[in-house]
Amino acid sequence: MQVLITGSAGFIGFYLTKALCTQGIKVYGIDSLNHYYNVNLKHARLKECGIQPSGYGQECTSALFPGYRFCQTDLCDKNMLESIFKQNHFDCIINLAAQAGVRYSLTHPETYVESNVAGFLTLLELCRKHNCKKLIYASSSSVYGNSREVPFKESARVDQPVSIYAATKKSNELMAYTYSWLYQIQTIGLRFFTVYGPWGRPDMAPILFASSICQNTPIKVFNNGKLSRDFTYIDDIIEGIVKIINKPGLVREDTPGVPAVIYNIGHGSPIQLMEFINLLEENIGQKARKEFVGMQPGDVYQTWADTTKLKEDYNYTPTTSLENGIKKFAEWFKSFTPCL
Repeated sequence: MQVLITGSAGFIGFYLTKALCTQGIKVYGIDSLNHYYNVNLKHARLKECGIQPSGYGQECTSALFPGYRFCQTDLCDKNMLESIFKQNHFDCIINLAAQAGVRYSLTHPETYVESNVAGFLTLLELCRKHNCKKLIYASSSSVYGNSREVPFKESARVDQPVSIYAATKKSNELMAYTYSWLYQIQTIGLRFFTVYGPWGRPDMAPILFASSICQNTPIKVFNNGKLSRDFTYIDDIIEGIVKIINKPGLVREDTPGVPAVIYNIGHGSPIQLMEFINLLEENIGQKARKEFVGMQPGDVYQTWADTTKLKEDYNYTPTTSLENGIKKFAEWFKSFTPCL
């Protein structure tokens, strides 16, 4: 089996690449290595996989995993992607590349449309042209907006996004469905719920808060701490994705006759923000200076995944408690801080 992973130097892409390479699956990874956050972290992730990038558009091989090849390129670079698809036969595409971050989307909306919508369309077209019949792609819990019907079920209405980021992810789900309808491409959308762990994104709460705690600078606690999140440890996320990749054939269709399906992938147990901060303080070994502020535009009050559907189809069962997950994260953070 050969798979293409877009965003392979990103948080989830990095872990998934390692997991599949360890199984002996051939992986072709692409990533733009943009500067949305410290690119040194992306290079460090690649180094952990034996990759030393040699420049834009240049393919290189891993010194650790013989079946892993990497090329720095952008989803919007149609010519480069066309060349990659012509030279390879991919059994499965895993699209994890995207412009991430809810708050950044408030000030840079055009970046999200270019990367998350136009880039995704390029990938769908390449799947059509080159007869790749399976596409797994990253959606987000943000599509649920401020729904108060919890836990969030995939069958809920998700047509009231509260950020441009969420709107682009909902757009991805609609586009994928259309290509499944028209061309019988199997598409599997995964609505991720607050993924955290070592090697995570510096713009997310774990690293933001841990950095502020260590530097004794205030952390902004939005909505005066009255928020809850379904924090999901990275190992549980990767185990779920790997199960989907390794299970052949069509498992479920949300609409009979259309090979498109959406799954929640989260822990299934929301945690109050203040409890999360308390655990960080305990594991960092220092109290946080807290600045309580109002609700941030584009943010949501709660997330809570109903993962029944993914458990039924793929026996997805997250096992990492927040206590153990934060402990592992803090151990990594304290050793890796200079690169963040």
